[in-house]
Amino acid sequence: MGILQKSNEIKELKITYEKIKKEIEGRLEDFKKTWRDGDNAIFAELIFCLLTPQSKAKVCWNAVLKLLKKNLLLKGDEKKIAEEIKGVRFRNKKVGYIMEARKLIYAKKNIKEKLSKFRNAYEAREWLVKNIKGMGYKEASHFLRNIGQGFELAILDRHILKNLKLLEVIDEIPPNLSRKKYLEIEEKMREFSVAIDIPMPHLDLLLWYKEAGEVFK
Repeated sequence: MGILQKSNEIKELKITYEKIKKEIEGRLEDFKKTWRDGDNAIFAELIFCLLTPQSKAKVCWNAVLKLLKKNLLLKGDEKKIAEEIKGVRFRNKKVGYIMEARKLIYAKKNIKEKLSKFRNAYEAREWLVKNIKGMGYKEASHFLRNIGQGFELAILDRHILKNLKLLEVIDEIPPNLSRKKYLEIEEKMREFSVAIDIPMPHLDLLLWYKEAGEVFK
C-alpha cells in the first residue's frame, strides 16, 4: 500500500481533513436528511447520479434542480427534459435513463420501502446495478451514499482513483472497472481508511475536495 513511503502526502491529507472535517460532517447529515425527506428527494438523487457519468457534478445537480422547479422530473416528457439538461453530456441517452427509472421505481411510489428491504448497502447496490438502466457500481454507490444509506461504499470516480494511485493505494488506474475490480479497489480504499484513521465516507469527500476544491455531493 505504500503508506510509509507516502507519509508526507498522508500528513498533508490529514491537515486538510482537520480543516474541513466539520464541513464533511455537515454534508453527511444532509445526506441522511434526504432519506428522511422521502421518495421525491430520494428519486431526485437517483436521477442526479444517473446524470453524472462523464459530466460535472454541479452541472448535473443544477439540471436536477431546474427539472424540479419546473415540475418536469416526475412528470415531464422526454423532449422537455432534454431541453433542460443541455449541459449534461450524452443527454439524450440519459433522458432515456430518467424515463426508465421513473417507470420502474417512481411510478410505484415506494423507493424508500424497496431500499429498506435489503439487509445492507451491498445488497441494495447489487439490485440497483441489475435493475436500473444506466447505473453501474459507481453510480449506485454514489446514490446510496447521497441518501445516507451507503456510507461504507466507495464512489470510484476519476478524482478518487487519481488520488488512490497518488497515495499508492492502487498501482494503476484501470481502463475500465469490472465488478471484481471495483470491489477489489473498494476494499483497498477501506483498508487505507482504517490505516490512516479517516472514516470511509469522510475519506471520499476529502479526496473529492482535494481535486475539486469543495465538499459537494
